Amino acid sequence: MQTKIMQNPLFRMPVFGMLWLAVLGGGDHTDLWAGGPTAETTDKAVEIVIDGSVRREPISPLIYSQFIEHLGRCIYGGIWAEMLEDRKFLEPVGGDASVWKTVAGKGRVDMETNDPFVGKQSPRMSAGVTERSGILQGGLGLEQEQSYSGYIWLKVVSGNPVVQVRLIWGEEIGDRTELQFGDLATDFGKYPLVFTSGKDTDQGRIEVTVRGGSCVIGTISLMPADNVQGMRVDTLRLLKELGAPLYRWPGGNFVSGYDWRDGIGDRDHRPPRRNPAWKGIEHNDFGLDEFIVFCRAVDAEPLIVVNTGFGGAYSAAQEVEYANGDTESIGGGWRAKNGHSDPYHVKWWGVGNEMYGRWQLGHTALRFYTRKHNLVVDAMRQVDPSIQVVGVGALGNRDPHDPDEKRGWTRGMLEQCADRMDLISEHFYCGTRKNLLEHIRQIPDQIRAKAEGHRKLREELPQLKDKDIRIAMDEWNYWHRPYVYGDLGCIYRLRDAMGIAAGIHEFARNTDVIAAANYAQTVNVIGCIKTTKTDAAFATTGLVLKLYRHRFGSIPIRIRGTDPTTGIDVVAALTKDGKNLTIGVVNPLANAQTLRVRCQDLHPQPEGIVWEITGEDPNAFNEPGKPPAVEIKQRAIQFGGQLEIGPFSISVFQIPLRAQ
Repeated sequence: MQTKIMQNPLFRMPVFGMLWLAVLGGGDHTDLWAGGPTAETTDKAVEIVIDGSVRREPISPLIYSQFIEHLGRCIYGGIWAEMLEDRKFLEPVGGDASVWKTVAGKGRVDMETNDPFVGKQSPRMSAGVTERSGILQGGLGLEQEQSYSGYIWLKVVSGNPVVQVRLIWGEEIGDRTELQFGDLATDFGKYPLVFTSGKDTDQGRIEVTVRGGSCVIGTISLMPADNVQGMRVDTLRLLKELGAPLYRWPGGNFVSGYDWRDGIGDRDHRPPRRNPAWKGIEHNDFGLDEFIVFCRAVDAEPLIVVNTGFGGAYSAAQEVEYANGDTESIGGGWRAKNGHSDPYHVKWWGVGNEMYGRWQLGHTALRFYTRKHNLVVDAMRQVDPSIQVVGVGALGNRDPHDPDEKRGWTRGMLEQCADRMDLISEHFYCGTRKNLLEHIRQIPDQIRAKAEGHRKLREELPQLKDKDIRIAMDEWNYWHRPYVYGDLGCIYRLRDAMGIAAGIHEFARNTDVIAAANYAQTVNVIGCIKTTKTDAAFATTGLVLKLYRHRFGSIPIRIRGTDPTTGIDVVAALTKDGKNLTIGVVNPLANAQTLRVRCQDLHPQPEGIVWEITGEDPNAFNEPGKPPAVEIKQRAIQFGGQLEIGPFSISVFQIPLRAQ
């Protein structure tokens, strides 16, 4: 993910028009353009012709893919169910940077650096028989009658200490429950925690105190008891509804400073680190094995990105071996030792992230990076020749550290690395525009520019002869403030949803060069799902992705517009079995519209269904824990040659076709 998004020259492209009814098929990628209305209302009916005889390449289901990164509350605090921050005590307890505070008392809490449980230090609590010392963490989200489970690692240092662990949900005497542990061993032992909350609160806390001696806390964990293999059940439910076919992980900028080996083995003994690219702590609780478990839980394929910033060929090849090697290999043996004897058979691998950018850890000049890319891919394919590789692209982005480099990053990668990639990535983010139509237009404009740029390179580069290296748009989205859901956790409104829908329409118009797209990022961080401590909900953009993933067809067909002067975006596709016509419509106008439809070589039946996302206010948005302001609503329709479109809306119509 790029931190200075406005550096990209594509963000300075002009807005060329307000209607983008595409001419689909026959190799013609020209859209019908006209100057659009300046007001957000119009009384003109839109007239289109849908020509079933002209069909484009199928839409790849991979355009509905997602991207998750170790950033903000995407994984920790979003997908992962762990409630305690810094549970391995990277920061000294009681310090300004620590979420752990000391409990008032006459005892002491020190950081033990001699043979700590994990990392560089562990807290040592010491108190007399009539004293107590301890640590606490507040700000926990608790729900009444919800059970919570976890554990704490403890060992005795001196005396005969008794440890109490309390879960507290209020200030009254009865607003707590506690467990007590005595007879501690001189080696670390794991003690189970099971609690039930008596009230709802966002300000719950956990306290660990000792009397009568000294002991060391190794680490501590607490999750809702209904977690699914360490994942939040509420977030997981929405992710399953979303139905993304593939997830890209672990980054993003994060990957360029990440050592994947830190994230394997026993979770409690994985070292805590500072996030190498972003703020906060990387707990290393969610690593490669957990990512595979996650993908299986949501029925998606994994795409693992390897580190080509501070990492290199050996590390990348060993990561492939860990994922895909048999148990006789070194990496496969590690995987088996960690409880996963069968290979994961990871097909998709990203080689680096945004290595063209000054913000990227390990950034180097293009002429050097192309060599590194080739070395890395050769090493990876030596381990598993069947893998599919995504290279780093950036259309038009020239190397700022090499004034003699005039090619642009994507061109240079295709010239030097075409034999060592299957897809090439492009990224883009859009900010906020005051004008609604311009705001929506940004997304499809960016997609169109990327597609046209790659078509031009296909014509110009001899290295691409007999090759079909398509675009993986593996980061795309709006990105704007304010941040409400943690770092980069912005609110998405109905206006953003309309832009994302228009983007999906543009993907459908460019199936010849776009093979995949990863919406970035899935949860909280510019995400299509938002969470609080105890609730999760679809943002408006998530509703769009869910709707098109499950309801829109996969075989685009040609549309011709007879009146391209409104602000409405229309695209059509047949379902895979050819039995249904689907029509996607984005109406950014403040009043309802009539779409007049004439079909050629198609025989629609008179009854159909429409799924709508609409509202009176384009600034409407959803909040977790509250009734949704924006929803997908379904209703039956009668089709007699025209369709009624709601104001500020996204609609997907499905009309059965008569067999001929």
